Amino acid sequence: MLPLSFLNTGEEGIVKAIKGKDETKRFLLNLGFLEGTKVKVINKSAGNIILNIKDTRVAIDKSVAKRIFV
Repeated sequence: MLPLSFLNTGEEGIVKAIKGKDETKRFLLNLGFLEGTKVKVINKSAGNIILNIKDTRVAIDKSVAKRIFV
């Protein structure tokens, strides 16, 4: 299990856990980051990560991506 921020562009992973405060967890759950969901890194630039999750592109900060484990 490693943080989502460790994946490189083009790599995929399955969400295994979300760490952090309840507010952060709720925010990520609302974006679709549920355990068992497949995510793919589309691009990484300037501290942001663009992901494909559930056929939707989502951009999150690298510090938030460190709380999502795949």
